[in-house]
Amino acid sequence: MASAATDAPNMAEAAEFGSVSRGLRAMFLMLTPNESSFQTVEEVPQYVQQATPFFVGLMVLEMVVGVLRTGGPVVTISDGLTSISAGMISRLPLLLMRGCELSAYMYVWDNFRLLELPWDSAWTWWFTFLGVDFCYYWVHRFAHEVAFLWAAHQVHHSSEYYNLTTALRQSLTQPFTSWIFYLPIALVVPPSIFAVHIQLNLLYQFWIHTELIRDLGPLEWVFNTPKHHRVHHGRNLYCIDKNYGGILIIWDRLFGTFASETDKVIYGLVFPIKTFEILYVQLHYYIHLWKRANTYKTISDKLSTFIKGPSWKPGKARLGDHVDNPKVTGKEVPHDPSWSLCLRVYVALHFMMVLGTYHKLFESKLMLSQLTILGMTSYVLLTLTSLGFIVDQRPSSAFLEMLRCVVMVIMQRYSYLSPPLSSLSVFTETFVSLSLLFWALQSFSRLLRIKKKEN
Repeated sequence: MASAATDAPNMAEAAEFGSVSRGLRAMFLMLTPNESSFQTVEEVPQYVQQATPFFVGLMVLEMVVGVLRTGGPVVTISDGLTSISAGMISRLPLLLMRGCELSAYMYVWDNFRLLELPWDSAWTWWFTFLGVDFCYYWVHRFAHEVAFLWAAHQVHHSSEYYNLTTALRQSLTQPFTSWIFYLPIALVVPPSIFAVHIQLNLLYQFWIHTELIRDLGPLEWVFNTPKHHRVHHGRNLYCIDKNYGGILIIWDRLFGTFASETDKVIYGLVFPIKTFEILYVQLHYYIHLWKRANTYKTISDKLSTFIKGPSWKPGKARLGDHVDNPKVTGKEVPHDPSWSLCLRVYVALHFMMVLGTYHKLFESKLMLSQLTILGMTSYVLLTLTSLGFIVDQRPSSAFLEMLRCVVMVIMQRYSYLSPPLSSLSVFTETFVSLSLLFWALQSFSRLLRIKKKEN
């Protein structure tokens, strides 16, 4: 009996260690086919969702190592929170429906498959690894070469910094088109194996978003690495539309899109957006395309604005050229507006609160009604937008934040919001009430100034 009692905790500890080990190895494509092959989609672990602690841990490690190595921070509060906010928004549709990529894949598999490769074969696992990465190359390349696809993907390139938070800066709309490129694999590969590799492909690309790892020697010939991916994020002329690979860089070498890192890489969009307002970051390029299309007279030119390259103009080749690009000198400084320490602390605290709400929402989505999920999703969007307004120091930020604080008070009153620990409930309620009072006073003060100007 005593032996059984002592064995139980040891078995639990071993199981927990195994889970942590698998989660960490999943980040670096170090899982074996035997431990990551499943018969049904329902059995496939949520590798991406389970990776949150590893994301946080690696980002903290990067910040510490960055300070020790360079003497300064590798990430700013404004840019880092915007990147994480983009990652949060990109996953919100999963609260209401299954991912487009997997849903479309399962439909093709169920109705049109030509062959059924065995789910428990290592050959199937490795074939799917290559197939998913090959398809990802073309997803990524088309996202740069077709303007309306670039409208979604530009979100990921909008940061002027390059660190692990940049990896989380994902698009809300890109999954609604990327699914098309994976359908050929659905003719032969079981959905459960695809569901594993679409996650592993994404997870691998997290750690390559760093400047701290300079060169990985012979691995650079085969794998996508931080060195190669830095080039992809550059707006230098030699960097544009290069190094599309996800895990393997061999596709770029084969199809002529490879470029080595030479000059100092200047990150971000060719025309930096200089804002941290998350909905603008996500959607501004669609508006830009619509306005640009309306300047052309012919239907052909209007359509070409959306289906040809982002740099295309009438009379130019399909992908356009880079004649109008601002010249990169290597002395560019990322957009980093000055704002008070008090506001930084305020934004960071409220961001941590909404991050907790977001995490709980995903954990309990099966127990919530669709209406509740929709309301909570709207609250998350409102919060991330309002915090972006504060960072941007927009004139309307006080009014929007006051409105958000009112919503928070109401949601706390009806128990839709709760602190991570019950012992923090009094502190949280007091903090939210003081936040509401502060922004109400700020709004009232601004109204008085506006009225005074009118008089």
